[in-house]
Amino acid sequence: MMEQLGFDYSESKENNNNTNEAEEPKVLSVSDLNRFIRGTLESRFDLIWLQGEVSNFKPHTSGHWYFSLKDDKAQVSAVMFRGHNSRLKFRPENGIEVLIRGKVTVYEPRGNYQVFCETMEPLGAGALQKQFEQLKEKLKKEGLFEAFRKKPLPQLPKHVAVVTSPTGAAIRDILHVLHRRFRGLQVTVVPTIVQGAAAAPKIVEALRKANQLKSVDVIIVGRGGGSMEDLWCFNDEAVARAIAACDKPVISAVGHEIDFTMSDFVADYRAPTPSAAAEVVSANVVELMEKIDTFEHRLVQAIQYKLSEWNQTVDHLKRRLVDPKKRLQDLKIRCQELQRRLQSIILRIPKENKNRCKDLERRLRISIMASLKERKQILTSRGALLDSLSPLRVVDRGYSIVKKGDQVIKNVSQLGLGEMIQVRFAKGLAEAKIEKIEKNNEEATSGL
Repeated sequence: MMEQLGFDYSESKENNNNTNEAEEPKVLSVSDLNRFIRGTLESRFDLIWLQGEVSNFKPHTSGHWYFSLKDDKAQVSAVMFRGHNSRLKFRPENGIEVLIRGKVTVYEPRGNYQVFCETMEPLGAGALQKQFEQLKEKLKKEGLFEAFRKKPLPQLPKHVAVVTSPTGAAIRDILHVLHRRFRGLQVTVVPTIVQGAAAAPKIVEALRKANQLKSVDVIIVGRGGGSMEDLWCFNDEAVARAIAACDKPVISAVGHEIDFTMSDFVADYRAPTPSAAAEVVSANVVELMEKIDTFEHRLVQAIQYKLSEWNQTVDHLKRRLVDPKKRLQDLKIRCQELQRRLQSIILRIPKENKNRCKDLERRLRISIMASLKERKQILTSRGALLDSLSPLRVVDRGYSIVKKGDQVIKNVSQLGLGEMIQVRFAKGLAEAKIEKIEKNNEEATSGL
């Protein structure tokens, strides 16, 4: 076995020294031993199927899963790398029974042997339900079940696409209901298989085709009843996301009323059966016909009521209707009265205007006299003031005014010897010749 490791433990003997020393084996390192054990296990166990209960489940931040598989007597370490576990449709939990396929190997740095898991399937009666609940919680956290993203169904659809098996009972029920309730509705069947492992991608492709039909107003997707396994393709994550991604409103009609699938939660409307889905899209037509009948009845009643009202109005107008001759006579009398009043007004206006003119003339005369009197008083007052300021008043008191030409002499410096001056007295005027000039505090100047 040691030779399988590639080591030669026989010691070469020196033929020349003829020693009898015993051959000593070469010592293995721990790494050599672990590598040998790993090679042995991996060559002995190629691919294995292993069933056990999950325990110590620890998801790593890298995406890898580390856990143990155990039964009632033993346990073994296991690891499932992200590249493999990302393809699973469920997430394992402690206590769940699983069936895995993988390889036995050794983690050399620690010398621990473990199982590399490549696939994993849940076992037991609750395995599918567990997978369903996990996917439901995942999609719910993403908001795919929220009411605000649900698209309203059309009030009066003209074209419906049905994604289902073309040979199943569901399509027959849908067409029967639509033909009975809404014969004018256009129906396009987008065929797909609705059971088995290959059904999910086929349903996704059929939904894509139905959504691309431009004239389609609403899409029905579903099938008839069956076991949980039969309906499982409608719990597929890809199918759920395809329904949520449709631009057109989608009605999920899978199984019977007690059956719930993932498509029911993500669809815009959940119908308990395919027949119920057909009734939903045609219900508005039935309601419309009922409303038309109701409106017709109410319209007849309204017309009858209006005719009765008009008849009463006509009777009332008949009673109020007067003989045209009598009406003309009344109008003639009215015209005569108006004419008399007009003439009276015409005669009264000149008299009133004459009296008004006299009054205005009197008031104008009074106003003019008052104004003249006021102005005369102002003129007298200002004349007296002007007279009191006149230089002649000064002369009347014994003073005189001396002028040289037009110049009034105020200072002797304005005069020269020999000049002629005029002296104005209160009564009379005299001329004089300057023969002597005296200035204040100065000697007099005399003429020759």
